[in-house]
Amino acid sequence: MSRIALVNARVLVGESLREGFAVVIEGGRIVTICDETALPRDCTLRDLGGRTLLPGFIDVQVNGGGGVLFNNAPTVDTLRRIAEAHRRFGTTGLLPTLISDDVAVMRDAIAAVREAIAQGVPGILGIHLEGPYLAAARKGTHDAGKFRVPDEDEIALAASLDNGVTLLTLAPECVPDATLRAFATRGVVLCAGHTAATYEQTRAGLDAGIRGFTHLYNAMTSLQGREPGVVGAALEDRDSWCGIIVDGHHVHPASLRVALAAKPRGRLVLVTDAMPPVGADDPSYTLYGETITVHDGVLRNAAGALAGSALDMASAVRNTVAWLGVTLEEAARMASTYAADWIGLGDVRGRIAPGHRADLVLLDDGLQVVETWIDGASIRHSG
Repeated sequence: MSRIALVNARVLVGESLREGFAVVIEGGRIVTICDETALPRDCTLRDLGGRTLLPGFIDVQVNGGGGVLFNNAPTVDTLRRIAEAHRRFGTTGLLPTLISDDVAVMRDAIAAVREAIAQGVPGILGIHLEGPYLAAARKGTHDAGKFRVPDEDEIALAASLDNGVTLLTLAPECVPDATLRAFATRGVVLCAGHTAATYEQTRAGLDAGIRGFTHLYNAMTSLQGREPGVVGAALEDRDSWCGIIVDGHHVHPASLRVALAAKPRGRLVLVTDAMPPVGADDPSYTLYGETITVHDGVLRNAAGALAGSALDMASAVRNTVAWLGVTLEEAARMASTYAADWIGLGDVRGRIAPGHRADLVLLDDGLQVVETWIDGASIRHSG
């Protein structure tokens, strides 16, 4: 196998962006990072023109993209189109997200993800089941008619993906602690979301195996003086991860800065909650039979509830730098490293380091995506 050496770039290695380093790729992995003056023999050089090389973005909440919604067509072709659409914006790994639906749709979605991973569809890392074990009081755009408590058969189904990650968003007050433990024992990454839980109920859920919070602040009980709610539990807990949507619509930047101050470093993760308009010319899509259209960058259903987002990960990174006062290096880690750690893939993805998958994104001076690599295979997008 030929070795490719990526040279002449600012490379995120460890804590900082560094110049003069080469990233050597072979067989889909990073084999070494070395001084450009000490390259191994027999390398094919790729000059990156002084641009910025980061770990490829990992998005754990992607409902759709490229004009298609996973719920509406849970197939391998849909997954391929979604992944291709988001790759243009630097996302090299994602969890296609199925929002609350019937058992048959869940079964089809899990089967499609299993087959996509088996076929090697670039970028598909597993599945995010957002529901249907949620609270009607915080349903957002979900169809409460789909909500239910999982029985043994459904626990087995939701945990049945055997070749990828399964992340499951649920309301801890709606699911018995024994069921939470059953999911966690089966390797499911549990998150609290669309929940009306009290602080005490949320703490009990964390004790039973919940490891994260889905779109922090949205569709959950807020932090108040005498009732900390889900948000208070999320901000207080040192070990859990929180997904945040930095689009200027879901959460005020000041609230996100509070979360940054409260949570330990490495526990806030950028997500998009993206819908079909991302990477598509059509600003509309259909959800539960209702047509939803982007207006001024916002997606809302007829009831006024936010219906996902039109955000992409490259924009999320730019917004995080501009609005939250963090460095590009930290924003990049929030878009890649910390997500990989959350879903248990931090030893192989989310970092530019020897032994890791060669999943990379190249940005120009305006932080626009120029090129991506997945398992060492490159696609140039612009520039």
